This record gives sequence, structure tokens and C-alpha cells, in this order.
Amino acid sequence: MPKRVAIIGAGPAGLMAAEVLSQYDYEIDVFEQKPSAARKFLMAGKTGLNISHAEPVDTFIQRYDRAEWLGPWIKQWDAQWIQNWMQGLGIESYIGSSGRIFPIEMKAAPLLRAWLKRLMADGVRFYYRHRCVDLSHNHLTIENQTEHFSATYDAIILACGAVSWSQLGSDGAWQPWLSKNEIEPFQASNAGVLKTWSPFMQACFGQPLKRVNAWVQSEQQTHGDIIITHYGFESGVIYKLGRDLRAQLAQKKRLQLHLDLLPDVSIDQLEKKLQGNKKQSLTNLWRKAGLDTIKINLLREIVEKSLWSDAKQMAQQIKQLSIPLDGFRPIEEAISCAGGVKQTAVSPQLQLQSNPYVFCCGEMLDWDAPTGGYLLTACFATGRAAAEGVNIFIK
Repeated sequence: MPKRVAIIGAGPAGLMAAEVLSQYDYEIDVFEQKPSAARKFLMAGKTGLNISHAEPVDTFIQRYDRAEWLGPWIKQWDAQWIQNWMQGLGIESYIGSSGRIFPIEMKAAPLLRAWLKRLMADGVRFYYRHRCVDLSHNHLTIENQTEHFSATYDAIILACGAVSWSQLGSDGAWQPWLSKNEIEPFQASNAGVLKTWSPFMQACFGQPLKRVNAWVQSEQQTHGDIIITHYGFESGVIYKLGRDLRAQLAQKKRLQLHLDLLPDVSIDQLEKKLQGNKKQSLTNLWRKAGLDTIKINLLREIVEKSLWSDAKQMAQQIKQLSIPLDGFRPIEEAISCAGGVKQTAVSPQLQLQSNPYVFCCGEMLDWDAPTGGYLLTACFATGRAAAEGVNIFIK
């Protein structure tokens, strides 16, 4: 009889695991609690599916906080591999000016349809609205809309996601199946940060701080735009700083964001520009120095009024504006999560040390990365790695 494999979760990691295993003589059952597959994948692709990044692979790998762990898999199934894989599904791709890789159609749905069609043609069986409610060794308990039933498998792959966007399927309900010491607590990643504003800032909500440099505690700065929101700040720049911000929290320090509002102007040049005549208003003086209305409003919000007329002090503030933050947006709203199944809890083949029948992959593992194609690339790679681990285990 063919060996049987169950995959819990029909997101990118689970589908990629199914693809690998479908090339062998296994019976593959994919259980998905939602009515359809890969809902978070589809949501991510609504504004343009950024599936990977074309930067050199050694640079690419360093975007991950577990670079040594994920590195070998990322090198094996890198951005070029992903482009070739998409082409095999009839989906052409292109590299944007930022280095990000997108399908030419930009949407996720055509890619997902082609992928599911090929998987079903290869014999993969999908069971939607089927929730796994218990796992013991190689024994699953599944519930659907009408019944509970049990099933035994030769191997089980957990591709259950983390805990953000639970309405799309990643609700973290799998955590009781493992012991607490196997899981690093989840934290919000690629999420906005909180800052309490005075009513003065309401006119700035939804507006960008353009072309700024930002940093937390390291010397490495991130360049780009940051959106001011009613709750604080949001943007890819903020996401990239998330790891450093969480490090501040771990050190029990007050969260601080530092901004250089005019990175192309030296502090000496800026100080000279700010030494205007007394007839000029401060607003006009700051505009001539290169500040737009949003940056001026932010300075008025953060900097003590007694410093506004001091050219030297204001030059320093513009080049290093320190903004205290109040925390992160709720993890439910985060694009992704840090934390998850620890590296020490699994073998090099992503097999649970405590249960050899079970393998883990995707965002439920303890790794983190910024947006830009890194999240999907790691989900694909770890899905394939877990499936190869299964094949070694049961063949």
C-alpha cells in the first residue's frame, strides 16, 4: 500500500510540500480549515504579488534573523528557482526597479489556480473546511461541518502559519500540540508602531515623510518614506527596523525611533540655512532649508518650542530627531510574526525531536524577515525542505 502523508494547512508552505511529495508514490491529503486554499497568499497579492527579490543570494539570506538556519534552503530554492518554477506554471515574471520580483499580471490568483490544478492532476487530495483539532504521534483528529473523524498517517507536515491575520486561517490553534519549551512566543513583525499624537497632527494622518533615513540603536540606517498614521507610523522602512525595535523591548528599554529628515544635507550646511534674518517666519526659514509641511509639523510636535529659533539645536534635531514610541500594532494586524517552533525543537530535516512523525514548515517556524519577497521565499523553501525530510523518513 502507498505510504500516506497528511499536510495541515494549504498555504504556500503546505502547497510546496505537497508538490515535492506528489512526485513520489504517496497518498497526500491536504486539510485546510478555510473554504479555499492560500487565503493570506491571495490577500498579499491584491496590491501586487511580490514573490521574491533579485538581490544577490548572500545578501538575500542576511535579511533573515535565522540566516544560518535558513541559508542552505534559500540557496537551493532561490529567487531564480522561483521564477523558473512560476514559468513552469505558465506565469511569467519580471524584476521591478527595486529588485522585487512580481508576476507580470501582478495578481496572485492566476498563479494559485495554475498551481492547484497541477497538484490535483498529480493526485493531491484537498479537504476544505476540515480543521485538525488534535494530534498525537501520527494520529489526527479532524472535524468538518458534519462530523469528527480520526486518521493515521505515515508522516504529518504542519504548515499552519503563525498568529497574524487569523481570519485568513493562521490562528495559532496548533500550539497546544507542542510543549511550551518548543515554541518561542510570537511577536508582531512587519507591523506599524504606536505613537500618541496631539490633535495638532491630525492633518498629517495618511501623509508621508519623504526620503528620510531611519534607525533604532545601530549605525545602519534605512532610507525611504514613512507614513504618519492616526496610531503612529507605518511603512516598509518601519518593518525593516522591527527587529531592532523588538531588541529594545527585550532589553526593557523605551522604544525610540531616530530620523534624519534631510539626509542629503550635512549638519553644517543645515545650520547655515537656519540662520535667517529676523523678518523671516520660522516656517519659511525651515522650508528654505528643505523641509516640507509634514516634516515641519513633525518637528513642531516633537521638539520643544524653546529650541525652534536656535539654528544649532534645530540642525541637530533635524539630523537626529528622536521619537519615543508606545509599542507595536496588535499582532492580529501584523503582516507576519517573529517567534514560533524553535530550531532546537526540530532536526535539520524539520522533523520534531519530540515526535518523529511530525514535520514543521513555513511561518510557524521561529524565523523573521522584512517584506519584499523574503517571507514567501522562506515559506516555499521550508515547505520543500520538510517534504524532503518526510521522503527520507518514510521511503
